[in-house]
Formats: sequence, structure tokens, C-alpha cells
Amino acid sequence: PKSEGETNEKRMTTSAFLLRALTKKKQFVASNAPRSISITNLSRYISTLILAEHESGSIKPQTVSTVVAANSLGESSSISLLLAGSGSSLQEAASQAASCHPSVSEVLVADSDKFEYPLAEPWAKLVDFVRQQGDYSHILASSSSFGKNILPRVAALLDVSPITDVVKILGSNQFIRPIYAGNALCTVRYTGGGPCILTIRTTSFPVTPITSDSESKKAAISQIDLSNFKEDSASRSRYVGQSTQDTERPDLGSARVVITGGRALKSVENFKMIEKLAEKLGGAVGATRAAVDAGYVPNDLQVGQTGKIVAPELYMAFGVSGAIQHLAGIKDSKVIVAVNKDADAPIFQVADYGLVGDLFEVIPELMEKLPEKK
Repeated sequence: PKSEGETNEKRMTTSAFLLRALTKKKQFVASNAPRSISITNLSRYISTLILAEHESGSIKPQTVSTVVAANSLGESSSISLLLAGSGSSLQEAASQAASCHPSVSEVLVADSDKFEYPLAEPWAKLVDFVRQQGDYSHILASSSSFGKNILPRVAALLDVSPITDVVKILGSNQFIRPIYAGNALCTVRYTGGGPCILTIRTTSFPVTPITSDSESKKAAISQIDLSNFKEDSASRSRYVGQSTQDTERPDLGSARVVITGGRALKSVENFKMIEKLAEKLGGAVGATRAAVDAGYVPNDLQVGQTGKIVAPELYMAFGVSGAIQHLAGIKDSKVIVAVNKDADAPIFQVADYGLVGDLFEVIPELMEKLPEKK
């Protein structure tokens, strides 16, 4: 048995050790001495990692909305954006990302031919690679096809459960997400041991205008050293190609005006009426699942629970009955206008303005009344 003197001496030694540790920590935090910037020595300050989407040298709006969502996490001391790709367009996107929002403290860039195409396997490995060099409490991406393709794989690598389609953040570990096709909201508490992985429904986190003072703030840009990065040789995905429509219409997910057509348009030729109206209003074109399944438009224009979630200032629906899955994707729209021959169509229950009429008569008359687009 230890004597009382030995016990007191041990207590004094422990107390002195804690006092010295706290003093050193205080001195470290208060120190303003310059230090080199790298992932290793900044990782302890970065708690939120966001997977950034970019195209043609520009950051996509949904990434900025994800940054807005990350600000609600509370315990996050800083936010880091992760960009991957190759070539000059990647560096242009990184430069824009550095000033896209004042909350962004660092932009991490993975420049390699391995990330020339946004395939899920190399991206998931990259996120895990960056995570191993940092201490991230949260990993976020938008609830787009990009985020939904990558983050579940990241969650599998880390053996944690992802939380998808978050519409509200109540704290660092408590979130609200829709269930039952958007007819109910569920509060989810994360109690896992690893990083909390979230996909964000970006229409629920609008971006406020940035002040001129905030615009001058620019985050640091760090190039990730990929010399030790090992890509999975057993990748099951391969890049086939990408088809894009040559149009001046805005992106469906972020457009202020969305014009949607349903199966009642009856043909590809008739659906061009929707496209012409959208062009005149400067809006994006959407479609119901029934219209997509009928082959009137490609599936990237589908609006609804299994398509794009939209929240425009104006949503116009022509020949749309209002299936529950479709209504789940438009419920956050500011103003909903519906035109349908069926007075009992469910779309009228959520519409701010409704017109019972034949769309083949209404659209031509509306086109005549509208002024020409400047």
C-alpha cells in the first residue's frame, strides 16, 4: 500500500501536469505566430468537409446552399470544400470556391486524371483519404445525383449510417428529414462514433446575398498531395459518355421559374409547347414521371420525389394531375399555378392559382398575352 505522502505527491504531480498542459494549450491558442498551411496541421481546426460540385470552371449553386446548411451545425469552427478533377477548369472552380461564401475557410483541391470524371468509387476513396488526414466531425454533400452516388459509398467505407435529404439542422447531431413521400417530417439523432455523413436538400437552405465586405474574404487554397493515394483497382464503374442539351434555359434545380408538363401533352411534339413557354418566361422545363416514362423528355427533367426537388419563385404545371410523389418535389415552391381539365385533380389542393381548362387552348393564349423576352 502506498503511503499518504506518496499519494499526495502523485496528486501534486498530476495537478502540475494538467496545469502545464492547460497553460501550453492557452499559449498555443493565443499564439499568432505564422505557420505553414497543410492538411495535417489544419485538420484539427476543420470539422466540416463539403464535397463541392463544379462544372466548366464554376461552382454549382447547390454547393453554396450546402455551405449555408453547414453553418447550422453549431460546433463547426470552420468549413472546408473538397474539389476534384483535372485541368485548368478545376483550378478556376477552386478560385471561385474560395470566395463563394465567407464561411468557407479552406478549399482542398485534388488535381488528377483519376478524377477527370465524377465516378463514385475514386471519389469515395478520395473522401476517405482526406478524412484520414483530418479530424472531420461532419461530411456533407447536396442531395443531388452527385452526392447520393458518392456519400453512401463513403458511409460504407467508414461503417456509419448516412442521413439523407436533410431539410433542417437542429444542432451538431440532430436533423430533420422528410418521410412518407414528404408527407411527414422525422427528427433524427446521430449517435455514431464516426463522422456524421449528411446529404442536404439544398432548396431548404436558400443563399442570402453576400455583402461587399464578405466578398473580399477569400479562403486558402491547398493542393492535396496524392502521392500516397491508392485507387481501388476493382472499380465497377466506367465512364461511357455525357450528353448535354445546348440550351440557354437555367438549370432545373436552381431556376426561379419552372414550367412543367404532364402526360396530358400526349406527344414529344406537343411537349415543345412547354419548352417555348419556358423560353418566353426565362424558366426551366420540368416533367412528371409519367411524361418521362412516355418518352416525351429525358429523365433529367423529371420533377418529384424520384427526380429533381425544386423550390422556384413560380411553378407552373400543365396537365399535371398531382401524384403524391410529384407534390413532394414541388411543395417548397413559392407560388404554384396549375392548369388541368379535371377539376378534382390533386394538384389544385396545393396550387395558389388554379385554372380548369384545356392546356392546348390555355398555352397558346398565354403565349400571345406574354411580352417578348428581352
